[in-house]
Amino acid sequence: MNNMSYFYLCMVVIQMVSMEAQVGSAVTCSPSEVTVCLPAVAMSKPPSAACCRKSREQRPCLCGYLKNPNLKQFISSLGDRRVARVCGVPYPTC
Repeated sequence: MNNMSYFYLCMVVIQMVSMEAQVGSAVTCSPSEVTVCLPAVAMSKPPSAACCRKSREQRPCLCGYLKNPNLKQFISSLGDRRVARVCGVPYPTC
């Protein structure tokens, strides 16, 4: 990953941290919760157990993330799809 891509990714993560929403009563949607997956998404490393756990927890929020223009390009990347598949999280069809 080149420096500009890494910088842009960091900026998006910072932006995601500031964006939280409530879905249902059990899940707090927070894109920052899945930042633990960045190594798996950006560098094609195997997702960690923590990444898979957070991916499953945030599953109800994925459609909302996909509808957000600031997040969509990251949530819909090939790396995200691979992590979802490896973690057994069905990719949403919104």
